[in-house]
Parts: sequence; structure tokens; C-alpha cells
Amino acid sequence: MIVVMKPEAPAEEIDRLSAEFREMGLTPEKIVGKHKTVVGLVGETAEMDALQLQDLSPWIEQVLRVEKPYKRVSKEYRHGEPSEVVVPTPNGPVTFSAFAPLVVVAGPCSVENETMIVETARRVKAAGAKFLRGGAFKPRTSPYAFQGHGESALELLQAAKDATGLGIITEVMDAADLEKICEVTDIVQVGARNMQNFSLLKKVGAQDKPVLLKRGMSATIDEWLMAAEYILAAGNPNVILCERGIRTFDNQYARNTLDLAVIPVLRSLTHLPIMIDPSHGTGKSEYVPSMAMAAIAAGTDSLMIEVHPNPSKALSDGPQSLTPERFDRLMQELSIIGNAVNRWEANPVPVLA
Repeated sequence: MIVVMKPEAPAEEIDRLSAEFREMGLTPEKIVGKHKTVVGLVGETAEMDALQLQDLSPWIEQVLRVEKPYKRVSKEYRHGEPSEVVVPTPNGPVTFSAFAPLVVVAGPCSVENETMIVETARRVKAAGAKFLRGGAFKPRTSPYAFQGHGESALELLQAAKDATGLGIITEVMDAADLEKICEVTDIVQVGARNMQNFSLLKKVGAQDKPVLLKRGMSATIDEWLMAAEYILAAGNPNVILCERGIRTFDNQYARNTLDLAVIPVLRSLTHLPIMIDPSHGTGKSEYVPSMAMAAIAAGTDSLMIEVHPNPSKALSDGPQSLTPERFDRLMQELSIIGNAVNRWEANPVPVLA
């Protein structure tokens, strides 16, 4: 259930009500929005009378039931207001939200060596990216494929961070690695293959770094949102949902089917920010620009794009990676769409060469 307070409700009254809810055996969670304060009630509320709860205070505007199986993730839980995930980085805080400018995340699938990752970081930053993505631990379908350099790659990500001030996103595969990953990364990524690793979700939910949750390869939207609920239920409200393509019956022409319809669907169901990954979503670099532009037009809050200095020699996912030069041009193209929908950072539209 959620308790919507009147805009002028005093903080003391909200605290008093929260204490009363705790005495009822509920867990109250205060959510301060741009226009109203909402108190989410977690616990056994099925038998509770909403009208009786509303009588507890004249400062209560409305009491509503959340009918969805995912409670904290649901749009109703924040009374329809999109949430903001604010991530501190050396270059300053970056906000992922429907209220904020589009955030671009870019970098290679895997961290290969220091020269490569630092130079790539410099290039994507110069083009306008706010975060560097790079895999240290890589889940691969084949046990013989490159699995990432592991802990040593985290040191290389730190070197790229020191050189550029970019925020870092990297994936956690094993809860045993979470602490050392959190020493370097600014956002912890849970990949598609681990979307329903509920033990791992609880662990990343118990730490305070924001979490990027990728949709599973065959996951329904409800399954994806329930996975996000695990993270929020463990105490971490800072979750970004990333669509990276799903498996359908036709993979002859593209690696996956990029589900851009998920953007308006998620907007109707959840308050969480949305990211689109057109690189994994298509698997082919020539398709990435079109899908990136379409994602902005559809209303995404963020993009994740793979960039590698020499895709033909990449140790993983080379065919879907853009060169730095192509990424430069893409950012110019994206700025035109971004400015048209008022989601681009306040800069003049560059002239395309």
C-alpha cells in the first residue's frame, strides 16, 4: 500500500505516522518526490482497510493499494513520479532519469590492456559519453571463449577512471567478487545471464552502489521487474533497467531482437530509469546507429554502446563494436534527435561533416 501525503504535510506528522505504521508491523518507506511525499507500506496489508488508514491523520490525502506483484518497483509506489538515480563520478554527479538529459555509456565489451582501455576512455569522453563500460569478468556461452582478465582488469579500469574522470560500469558475476568490484566501479552491472540469480541480486541489493540490471535473454517484462524488486527489497533503491535484446525465432540477420516497445511499456509500469543497449540488441555495428536514434525518439533515458579501437581484433563482441571515429559521428547524429525531444545536454547541435 502507499500513503499519499498532502503537499503541505509537516515532516513531524510524517515521522509520527511512520512510527505508528511500524507498530502495526509494517515497514514504512518515505519517498520524497518533486511534488508530493509518499509513504510506502511493506508487509501484510491485504486485510487492512484503506479508509481506516486514511483516518489516521488529516494530512493523508489518499491511501492506495499496489496491485502489482512487484511493489517497490511499481509506478504506483512513487505515485507516478519517475525516480532519479544520481551517480557520483570524478567529473561530477550524473543523473539517470526521465527528468534528466540522456546519458551515454560507451566502451569495449572486455578490458584487454591498459593502452586500449585508457585511449578508448579518452575518445568516448571527448565525444560526450559520461560513463565507460568495460568487462573485467565476462560470462560467455562457451567455456573456451575469453572470460575477461578478472581482478587485474579492475586495475586497468581504475587507470582509465583516473585518466578521464569517467564513471565506470562493469559486471559482477560472482558475489565473492562484489567487494573488489565496488572499489572501482560506480555502477554495478548484473548481466542478462544473471538476471534471475536471486542470491546475487540480494547481494547487490545489500550494497549501496547503483545497479544496472540487464533483461534476461528470454525474460518477460514481469520477470525482469520482479528481479529488480529483489534488489530494491534488499535495500538498494538505485536501479537502472537495461534492455539488451531478447531471443526470438529469427537470429539469422541480427544477434537478438531489440525490444524498443519496452520503453513505453516500462514507463507505464515502473518509475525506474531505462537504458537501451543497441550493441547487444543487434549484434552488428551497422545496425547500432539506427537503433540508438530510435531509442532516443522512443524516450530512453540512457544508451550503452560498445566502442573498440580495432573491432576486428577485439577479444569479444567485435562485430557489434563501433570504432571511435564512427562513435564520434554517431554522437553528432544522436544530438540532433536528442535536441528534438529535449533530452540532450544543453550544447549547440554540431554540424555534421
